[in-house]
Amino acid sequence: MYAIIATGGKQYKVAEGDVIRVEKLGVEAGETVTFENVIAVSNDGMKVGADVAGATVTAKVLENGKAKKVIVYKYKRKTGYHKKNGHRQQFTKVQIEKING
Repeated sequence: MYAIIATGGKQYKVAEGDVIRVEKLGVEAGETVTFENVIAVSNDGMKVGADVAGATVTAKVLENGKAKKVIVYKYKRKTGYHKKNGHRQQFTKVQIEKING
């Protein structure tokens, strides 16, 4: 059994027991979070649309952190323009516990 959920502008295919990294949720480690934006659920057959209107996915927050640094470098030739910038995206690591749907 698996489900497709949407969070943080992305979609994830999850099954019970999976550990995924999603965009920062603002929930402390050890707490439980419920994803209500379920797009599809597959048990014996695929359910989408109105069939999954009340479906939810429950997950436990394992940790919050930052990903590796990504370097953004801007350069324009012949003008002496160089700009170096870095970015570390924040994430929340969750473990999927239950798919209700």
